[in-house]
Amino acid sequence: MTALRLEGNTLGVDAASTIADALKKHPEFERALWKDMFTGRLKTEIPPALVSLGNAIMEAGAKLVELDLSDNAFGPIGVEGIAELLKSPSCYSLKELKLNNNGLGPRGGKLLAKTLMESYEKSVAAGTPLGLKVFVSGRGRLENEGSTALAEAFKAMGTLEEVSMPQNGINHAGITALADAFASNKNLKNINLNDNTFTEKGALSMAKALPHMQQLEVLNFGDCLVRTKGAAAIATSIKQTHKNLKEVNLGFNEIKKSGATAIAEALEGKPIETLDLDGNQFGEEGCELLRATLEAVDMLDALGSLSDDEGSEDEDEAGDDAEEDSDNEDNQDDEEGEIVEDPALQVQGKAISPSQQKQEISVSEFLQFPSASKLTSLGPEKRQEISEYLGEGCKDADKCVELVMRISSVVDADNNKCRQVANECADDILSKLMNNGSSSVGIEVTNSILVHIGLLKSENKVKPVSKPTGPLLVLEHVVKQAYFPKSGRDILTLFLSRPNKTLDSSCTDAKHKLLQALYQF
Repeated sequence: MTALRLEGNTLGVDAASTIADALKKHPEFERALWKDMFTGRLKTEIPPALVSLGNAIMEAGAKLVELDLSDNAFGPIGVEGIAELLKSPSCYSLKELKLNNNGLGPRGGKLLAKTLMESYEKSVAAGTPLGLKVFVSGRGRLENEGSTALAEAFKAMGTLEEVSMPQNGINHAGITALADAFASNKNLKNINLNDNTFTEKGALSMAKALPHMQQLEVLNFGDCLVRTKGAAAIATSIKQTHKNLKEVNLGFNEIKKSGATAIAEALEGKPIETLDLDGNQFGEEGCELLRATLEAVDMLDALGSLSDDEGSEDEDEAGDDAEEDSDNEDNQDDEEGEIVEDPALQVQGKAISPSQQKQEISVSEFLQFPSASKLTSLGPEKRQEISEYLGEGCKDADKCVELVMRISSVVDADNNKCRQVANECADDILSKLMNNGSSSVGIEVTNSILVHIGLLKSENKVKPVSKPTGPLLVLEHVVKQAYFPKSGRDILTLFLSRPNKTLDSSCTDAKHKLLQALYQF
């Protein structure tokens, strides 16, 4: 007999003693499947029953592989009942220890950790190191004390492949200790810390540890208060690696729209089967962007329901934003329209007439008061000047797109020369960004474009251009270029295909031509 299942019984001391007598005759015994076997029993009965069964295993000389005592709710005294067994040679071979829903508490967690450490040290001395692979202790009220103590044992062993510790009241201090321990367990495949409290501090600690766990297949940090910064940090840490990742749960974490796109970008190219991001704060537009991003990288089927999304705080401020738009409308028009204070004009008497000699304009001068005439008067050094103007911003998708939008704001369909110069500037800015940026820069650029042309609300209060015709005309050229990614084209197509009051009323032709260009791919 290699396994004995006692689930669903109500085992007393006498019954345990009788079973123990039989176990003494089975040195081949390996799996003690003893979950939910003390229903209705007094807690005082449980330790002696466990001691009796443990002594029998030790007397038989059995080598346990699995010990499952889940759903017995025995608290710290249950650990006392199995301590000697865990420290004995019968458990040096243990691979799976399951103590789910047992209410161990901080004291039980610390006692268990101490027992495991002693077992590990003895097993090492005996030349047969304890190599625990699976540890399960959810709903155990371990809190920081218990989890931190267990983390020390985990770090010492370094052999874990699965850790499941949901609903244990662990906050960032305990999470940080576990993260440090996990970094020493390089074969970890499954981590479940659902319904604990990471906060950003804990999430950042876990993000630092994740690169040490390249075998991960399941990552469950749902309902852990990771928040947007924490989600972004986790996304960054797995973006270029973790090629085996199949399941990710970051639901109910107060993650906003930018965190959603960061996660989606990070998962590109991974064999994701299940992605749970429900219950966050993406808002309607954020959910649409998430779906579009995942669809562009052929991962939409993995996404679960978003029906419990709590909405974006930005959506609640939509009314205020509309008022701000109205207040700033005249100012934006001034910034983007023809400016009469053009230094290329000379005052003669009471009239204004162009100077006879065309003057070259610097990029900085153009950007102070943008106009079509200034754009076509940019000198041969415009590429260098653009590079100097951007500085380190040349690696920032938002800053690069903002500059392209300002340049293209003076473009119209009837001025081919102006449009050609704007196209050249856009190519110079975006091609350098795409070639030198991260793997996700294409989606970042697309996201920023959607914000600037008014198809997506900004979390950073970026105002869309007041006259999108010029940007749409330049985008018609940009999307045809080799540097512009397919995922970006797919997302733009999805958003532009939907009715939009502003674009459909003020720049129908430009929108139509851009869509035609996108449909070619």
